[in-house]
Amino acid sequence: MNGCKWNSTTAFLSSTSSYIETQWQSMFEGRNEALVTLALLFVSHEIIYFARCIPYLIADQIPSLQKYKIQQKTIQNTAQNQWKVFRYVLLSHFFFELPMIVGFHPVAVYFGMAISSVPFPPLSKMAFQILLFFVFEDFFHYWAHRGLHYGPFYKHIHKLHHEWSAPFGLAAEYAHPIEVMILGTGTIAGPLMWCYATGDLHLITTLTWMTLRLFQAVEAHSGYDFPWSTHNWLPGWSGSEHHDYHHMAFTNNFSTSFRWWDHIFGTNKKYIAYKERKAAEAKAKKAL
Repeated sequence: MNGCKWNSTTAFLSSTSSYIETQWQSMFEGRNEALVTLALLFVSHEIIYFARCIPYLIADQIPSLQKYKIQQKTIQNTAQNQWKVFRYVLLSHFFFELPMIVGFHPVAVYFGMAISSVPFPPLSKMAFQILLFFVFEDFFHYWAHRGLHYGPFYKHIHKLHHEWSAPFGLAAEYAHPIEVMILGTGTIAGPLMWCYATGDLHLITTLTWMTLRLFQAVEAHSGYDFPWSTHNWLPGWSGSEHHDYHHMAFTNNFSTSFRWWDHIFGTNKKYIAYKERKAAEAKAKKAL
C-alpha cells in the first residue's frame, strides 16, 4: 500500500517536473534569451514581492490578529503609510532594480550559468546550493548592514529604511538606491561566485533562491509574530521577532536570515536584555 503511494507521488512529481520543463523551453524557444531572462526575473520579482505582502495587508484588517502584532503601541502600518511605501518601492523597482537586472544575463552566461536548457537539476542539488546562498548572503548582509549603521552611511543612506520603527511587509525594500545596490549584491553574488567556481548552476535554482529570499525579507519586516511564523519552527532563523527589535531600537540584530552572526559577534546583547526584561514583566504581571 505504502509502495503504491510512493510510486504515485514519484510519478506525479516526475510528470509535474516534465510539464514545467516543457513550458520553460517553450518560453525561450525562438526568442532572445537575454530579453526573456530579463522579463522573467523582473516580472516574477514584482509578482512575488507584492503578493507576499498581501497576507499581512489582510491581517491588518482583522482585529483578532492584532494580538500577534509585535509593537502594539507603535502603529505605522496605516493606509497612508502603506500607499507611500508602495509608490516608492514600485518606482525603485523600475528605475533602480530593473537596470541592475538588465546586466544579469550577460554576467551569468559569462560565468557559465545554464539559462534555457533542460532538464532542471535535481531537487537535492538545488536545495544544497540554495542553502549555501542563504549562508553566504546572511554573512554578507550582516557586515554590510552593520556598516550602514556607521555615522555618515546611516545618515545619508540607511536612515531612509529606518523611517519605520514598527515595520510592515511592504517596507522590506523601502530603501535608498545605494542600499538596494549594496544589499542586492549579497543576494546575487553568491550564485554568481558559485557558478564561476563550479560551472554548475541553473537559472531555475537562482530564481527559486531569489523567491525564497523575497519571502524571508517580507516576513522579517511584517511586524507580526504568528505561531506559524518561520522562526517559531525553524531553529536559528531570524524572522520578524528578531528583526523587528532592530527597527524599534535602531541597533543590534544586523543579520537577515539567521541569528548566528549576531550571537558570535555579540551584537545581540541589548536584544537579549530586552527579551529578559519583557519576560520578567510578563511573569510579574501573571503573578498578580
